[in-house]
Amino acid sequence: MNLRVLKRNIPFAATAVVCVLLYVFGAVQFYDENFFSLRVFINFFYDNAFLGIAAIGMTFVILSGGIDLSVGGVVGLVSVLLAILMENHGAPPVIAIPLVLLLGAGLGTVMGVFVHYFALPAFLVTLAGMFFARGMALVLQYESVPITKHVDSINSTLSLPLGSGLQLPSSALIYLGAFVLALWLAHFTRFGRNVYAVGGNEQSATLMGLPVARTRVGVYTLSGFCAALAGVTYSLYTSSGNPNAGMGLELDAIAAAVIGGTLLSGGVGYLAGTFVGVLIFGIIQTTIIFQGTLSSWWTKIVVGGLLLLFILLQKGIQAKKLRPKN
Repeated sequence: MNLRVLKRNIPFAATAVVCVLLYVFGAVQFYDENFFSLRVFINFFYDNAFLGIAAIGMTFVILSGGIDLSVGGVVGLVSVLLAILMENHGAPPVIAIPLVLLLGAGLGTVMGVFVHYFALPAFLVTLAGMFFARGMALVLQYESVPITKHVDSINSTLSLPLGSGLQLPSSALIYLGAFVLALWLAHFTRFGRNVYAVGGNEQSATLMGLPVARTRVGVYTLSGFCAALAGVTYSLYTSSGNPNAGMGLELDAIAAAVIGGTLLSGGVGYLAGTFVGVLIFGIIQTTIIFQGTLSSWWTKIVVGGLLLLFILLQKGIQAKKLRPKN
């Protein structure tokens, strides 16, 4: 392995080390409470499935050199719309779920078109998308809508029995399936290679004849789809649609990607790193719950500290890369 590849892997390696240390700390500190059990480990994914799915789409956008602030609003809109379709209008899941997924992908496509063809800042375009999605969710339904139809059957159908009374819940299974597909898309397809190329150097990608426009619009379409899937997962998790669902989720998704080693400048990062970043969220949340006396807001504080450390690490790596050789 050459020095350049080693430097690119430092953030991911640091993420993995932090994850292991946090998990070992929790396992030792709360050994009597069965922190180290398979049930608790499954809950890391079950409780953070919608964050993980949104973070997958966010990782693709950041890898391409962009940003997407709309994902939280899309989660809220899709959650409410799915609840209205299934609960109020009696739409079957095979119709309602594809419709809301198509809506999320469509919103992402529109934002991608504005970002690339109109040369507008991704920050502002997706911020407008966030306001639009959140506003539409509140127009459709101001309060939470319980979903009593179909959710139990979907959850039972998609759950995977593991034996000894344990099962992998539907939300966790959807997340893990989405991660495997995203891993294949990022590292084993032409689209994934184009995403890395565009994020690394758009001008070089253009000169090489790569489909920059299609790739950039594609990553926002993918992010919108992932946000919509996160909204569906949220509804399955809570058995409800909530216009306030996903509030601040876009920031958590960005944090998970950055803690996972994805550079905000684009072109460098791994889906596996984002996966570990989401796992760190789950470990911190569960540790605080087991501790019992700390507020859940300590999760944000700890994640904020980790995010700052990883940004400093990225900055240090980039500074060494740009330093002229003697």
